[in-house]
Amino acid sequence: MKITNLTLLLIGLVTLVSCSSVRVASDYDREINFSNYNSFAFYKPGIDKAEISDLDKKRILRAIERELTAKGMLKNANPDLLISIFTESRENVNIYQNNFGYGWGWNPYFWGAGGFNTVSTNVEGTLYIDLIDAKRNELVWQGLGTGILSLDMDKKQEKINEIVTKILEEYPPERDQK
Repeated sequence: MKITNLTLLLIGLVTLVSCSSVRVASDYDREINFSNYNSFAFYKPGIDKAEISDLDKKRILRAIERELTAKGMLKNANPDLLISIFTESRENVNIYQNNFGYGWGWNPYFWGAGGFNTVSTNVEGTLYIDLIDAKRNELVWQGLGTGILSLDMDKKQEKINEIVTKILEEYPPERDQK
């Protein structure tokens, strides 16, 4: 019985840790001097194509605006950068298998009925944030963040804020020191 309780505890901890992590990455044009970008606006045609609810779009855009403003950028009708977003999602099915009680070989202590399977599902979402040079109409920076989504409204807002914050921690990119 202790092994089963310990196994359940470990499964719970692994699930908790995996649900709270956000993975981020970014890419950018290394020829660009990002200190020249001081203002931004949202690129409506790109945002309209994102296949999420309008409420989630608003949540994401508010979080982006908050993060860029905190970095000293201004929202402006004649911006240096245009901000667009893109989203993807996929359902994950996780199967946790515990075969305690099963075994191989001749030892009778390893044979017998036992073990259990736990199946859980979640939705993993990826948010792409594109920064486009407004004058040249070229992508200059892209960040993406992937994490487990929640249907709970309070947790959803927290997760969106977390993902956007972590993505935009990568902006502006640090120049390579050579």
